[in-house]
Amino acid sequence: MRPLFQEVLHLYTDGKERSRQMVQDELRDTYGNFRFFKDKKMDEALHTAMSNGLIAETRYELDGAGNLVMYYQSDQDMIDLINNYIK
Repeated sequence: MRPLFQEVLHLYTDGKERSRQMVQDELRDTYGNFRFFKDKKMDEALHTAMSNGLIAETRYELDGAGNLVMYYQSDQDMIDLINNYIK
């Protein structure tokens, strides 16, 4: 099993667009009990990955409750960088 944040990055290597909630839904069975699986920590991890050029913000929208939902995606250069990092 990879560390949580490496697994988050690995999800983006398929080039699909995901929000934080989508990432959490995909990883909940394995990592749901981790302390850093909380919304705020996951948002911080995604923002850090974006700041480091590993993922890019693609769009944002408001959900039904009026919360801002950010979506991220990796292009091929980012995917290559992630794959090199997490081998």
